[in-house]
Amino acid sequence: MRYLITGGAGFIGSHLAERLLARGDRVVLLDNLSTGSMDNIRHLKASSQMEYHLDNIENLQLVAELVDDADIIVHLAAAVGVKLIVESPVRTIETNVNGTQRILEAACKKRKLVLTASTSEVYGKNTNVPFHEDADLVLGPTTKGRWSYAASKALDEFLALSYWKEKKLPVIVVRLFNTVGPRQTGRYGMVLPNFVKQALDNEPISVYGNGQQSRCFCDVRDTVEGLIRLMDTERSIGEVVNVGNTEEITIEGLAQLVKKTHRKLFLHRIRPLRSSLRARVRGHDAPRPMRRQTSRPNRFPPANFAERYHRPRHRFLPPKGRSRYPTRGGEQRRLNQLCRCRRVMSGGTPLPKHFFVSNRQDVFASDSSQSYAN
Repeated sequence: MRYLITGGAGFIGSHLAERLLARGDRVVLLDNLSTGSMDNIRHLKASSQMEYHLDNIENLQLVAELVDDADIIVHLAAAVGVKLIVESPVRTIETNVNGTQRILEAACKKRKLVLTASTSEVYGKNTNVPFHEDADLVLGPTTKGRWSYAASKALDEFLALSYWKEKKLPVIVVRLFNTVGPRQTGRYGMVLPNFVKQALDNEPISVYGNGQQSRCFCDVRDTVEGLIRLMDTERSIGEVVNVGNTEEITIEGLAQLVKKTHRKLFLHRIRPLRSSLRARVRGHDAPRPMRRQTSRPNRFPPANFAERYHRPRHRFLPPKGRSRYPTRGGEQRRLNQLCRCRRVMSGGTPLPKHFFVSNRQDVFASDSSQSYAN
């Protein structure tokens, strides 16, 4: 089968192309890279079954040629993202409505199957969940720019179904629900990529309102599988089908999930090695753990310690406000560490570098990442 995918360099389009190529189909992509990216399809360029064209749907001659050569057209090209919709409502309406009209006109001449992507946004303010394909569409006032996207997509649905009813053009309308996954960008207001980026940058995760808004997020691989099955099913022609997930989560819950997942990965990546293990990694013979000191340790290192290891003598004094002879907790462990270092030195054994940190007051700590970075 030969597939033409408009918006093929986008998030969903690139995954669909990858899936179709994996099963041996021929794929042609058309994209102007307004919201797509070549990085999404770079790994597909080596395939002899794939070709791409960087152009607009407004190029009627090119669109007509590509439609003639295809068996099935998947129309994914659209203006997407809350940020883009609010900032450029004219572009949103023209891209969505005019682009769909040109694809339907070209496909109607050859009676080619067209799958056109709509959105769950068309349900608007409808509170009867779960949403059914025949449910009422409750949109907001035209003075609010955010509803231009939902209205334009609803008009796309009317146009596609009209071509089916009046001109018998086989069409399938799919309403996609919050598709997420690899290659999705947060540049246009997508919630999950923005949450992940803020977590990776160690920034507070921005949740608007009370965070109790609920959404159903669907993995892009499941979405792609749903699209392929619909195109392979003849009885889906002329129908409107919801494609999404049934598991609901609040935006606050999603933020907490991202934060929790990032914390686990972060701790797994930076969990410091034990001092004895670090010594072995650096090629030193690790000293055996010493018992807790029962006698009062000396406060200073040997007289020639600073000269031998190029460290100021005053750096080994206890921090101000602390007891000179701590008996428990972290300070006791640091002094025990110093005593161990003195014993190692007294025997003439080289001192591992990671025992001391030069840029902190608690110079006896052995669990700092700086201690073995140099």
